[in-house]
Amino acid sequence: MNDTDQADGYRIEHDSMGEVRVPAHAKWRAQTQRAVENFPVSGQRLERAHIEALARIKAAAAQVNAVLGVIDRDRAEAIASAADEVAEGRWDEHFPVDVFQTGSGTSSNMNTNEVIATLATERLPEGREVHPNDHVNASQSSNDVFPSSIHIAATGAVIRDLVPALDHLAASLERKSAEFASVVKSGRTHLMDATPVTLGQEFGGYAAQIRYGVERLRSALPRLAELPLGGTAVGTGINTPAGFSAAVITEVARATGLPLTEARDHFEAQGARDALVETSGQLRTIAVSLTKIANDLRWMASGPRTGLAEINLPDLQPGSSIMPGKVNPVIPEAVLMVAAQVTGNDTTVAVAGAAGNFELNVMLPVMAKNLLESVRLLANASRLLADRTVDGITANAERAREYAESSPSVVTPLNKYIGYEEAAKVAKKSLAERKTIREVVLESGYVERGDLTVEQLDEALDVLRMTRP
Repeated sequence: MNDTDQADGYRIEHDSMGEVRVPAHAKWRAQTQRAVENFPVSGQRLERAHIEALARIKAAAAQVNAVLGVIDRDRAEAIASAADEVAEGRWDEHFPVDVFQTGSGTSSNMNTNEVIATLATERLPEGREVHPNDHVNASQSSNDVFPSSIHIAATGAVIRDLVPALDHLAASLERKSAEFASVVKSGRTHLMDATPVTLGQEFGGYAAQIRYGVERLRSALPRLAELPLGGTAVGTGINTPAGFSAAVITEVARATGLPLTEARDHFEAQGARDALVETSGQLRTIAVSLTKIANDLRWMASGPRTGLAEINLPDLQPGSSIMPGKVNPVIPEAVLMVAAQVTGNDTTVAVAGAAGNFELNVMLPVMAKNLLESVRLLANASRLLADRTVDGITANAERAREYAESSPSVVTPLNKYIGYEEAAKVAKKSLAERKTIREVVLESGYVERGDLTVEQLDEALDVLRMTRP
């Protein structure tokens, strides 16, 4: 590193391609600066969790390289100490590279190497230097480090953030399922009246959707937690000493508490990112579940006069700048937008995952961005939905029961007494004359003819009983 300060606030750095002007305050060096200048695309940088994962790898690699005699102990300790600070988030402003960069993530890997090299050099006696390639990147390649960092970050985000958030939402829905166990309402299929259900049964179904989403995530975790670390450039492990990858992965697993393992096949792990695609697909499924739940809540709460109004959502904020007193289902709407974004992110991940050629996928940074964003959005939205909507829902039990009892579909249990075609006539007459099913049955002489008794009629038309046949 050439750290000559310039009057205009820059210094000159060197890499294999020559000289580069770098801001004097920057902890990064020449290759990072080239990437900053080459990729002024979106202004979006790596996620915090992703930077942490890169630093965890560098700290573990330094320690293992020292044990294996690749680098000296003093440099290794300086690198590990600097990497720990990066992992903690103390130097995030020195990671300026845009997400839309070289497809292998080499620019961000070198950004990490350069920042850690600068910080580590500052820890050593004057005249001794830590080199970003020769020391921080020793026994590694961007081609195995960068995808490994995605898998580490995603595994951590799923286990620590998303699964607990989904468990939180499922528990909230389950509490409402128990609370609403006896609130009978009209079922609906095709958005048309159907036989009765309870509000509790519906909320129990929503809780099951979320629980199954957790099951799907857990089923993908063993593959998501497999790391290509140790494959270096093309999966062969060139320039990597024996035992390096297993030791580094063990150390990263210890430092993070995550169930990380070495790839069973380094050529699959190097050339394909199928585990990221699989995980993104599970996130999309959860987004679909949240869409169904949020839309049902909006429908059931619609009104308050001209909608269904079977439930009340918490009033959180004024809903209109022109209509006084209007309140809208703002949290379900936010959840729906999150679900739409996650669905779009999954398309990006799928297209990027299909872009692998031979020994490397070259759309890694955009896969990382979209996958980690999806996890973060779903975790936040799930907690919001639980805390600011589901927990505060109340039922309009009388209105819900009125719908159930007035639905022509409650005629269904009479099929066994008067037959399907006669029951259909009763339903149509009920609608046409705006009478209850019971009134039409009694007027139509079915009891007098002995098709059923009054007691059987009352039992058949017990709407709560219909929900528990």
